[in-house]
Amino acid sequence: MAKEQTENYLKNIYKLQSHGGKVTTSSLSQQLKITPASVSEMVRRLAEEGYVTHAPYKGVQLTVEGRKKALRIIRRHRLWELFLVRILKYHWDEIDEEAERLEHITSDRLERRIDELLGFPDRDPHGDVIPTVEGKVVEGGRAPLSDVGEGKTVVVSRVSDSSPEILQYASKLGIALGKKIRVKDKVDFDGSLRVDVGGKERFISSKLAQNVFVEVD
Repeated sequence: MAKEQTENYLKNIYKLQSHGGKVTTSSLSQQLKITPASVSEMVRRLAEEGYVTHAPYKGVQLTVEGRKKALRIIRRHRLWELFLVRILKYHWDEIDEEAERLEHITSDRLERRIDELLGFPDRDPHGDVIPTVEGKVVEGGRAPLSDVGEGKTVVVSRVSDSSPEILQYASKLGIALGKKIRVKDKVDFDGSLRVDVGGKERFISSKLAQNVFVEVD
C-alpha cells in the first residue's frame, strides 16, 4: 500500500471525525474526490492493516494506531505550513498544496529540526492546533463569529483553510489571527454581520462568519 495514499486517507478520516458525526465511504469519497468504489476498497485495506475499523451504522473509525499515524502527518503538514509562511514568506492562502507534498517526504530528524527552528509552535498560520510529538491535541474554547452577539468584542483564533477563497476574503477585510473584532450589528435576513475590524467598519457574509473562529471563555 502506497505510503502517501495511506497517510492521506488517515488524515482525512481524522478531520471528518473531528467535525463530528459518522465517517462514511460517501463522505470520504466527497472529501477526497475519489469514486465510492475506490474508497471502499481502500478502507478495506486500511482495516486489514489495523488502521481503521468499518462496521454498519458506525462508519469508518480510526484505531489507536490509525489515529497516531494520522496525527503525525497532520503535525508535519502544519509545521510545514508555518515554515512556509514564517521563513519563506508565503501567504496563508497558498501553502496547503506545498505542505501536502512536503509532509510525505519528511523524516523524523527533519521534523525535529523544523520544530526547533520555529520555536516549538502549537498553532499553524490558520490557528489550527499542531499536534505534539506524543500525539496530543489541546483545543481551546472557540466559537464561530456567526455565534457572537451584537456589541461583543472578540479575538480571532482561527480561520478555516478549507478553501483559498475564504482566506483571501478574510485577508481583504483585514481579518487575521489575534485581530480584535467588534460585532456592531447582525442581519437576521441573511446572517451577515456589520463589524469593526481594526477601527474599520466591514460587512461580513454569513459564510465567512461561519469560517472565522474566535476565543470564548
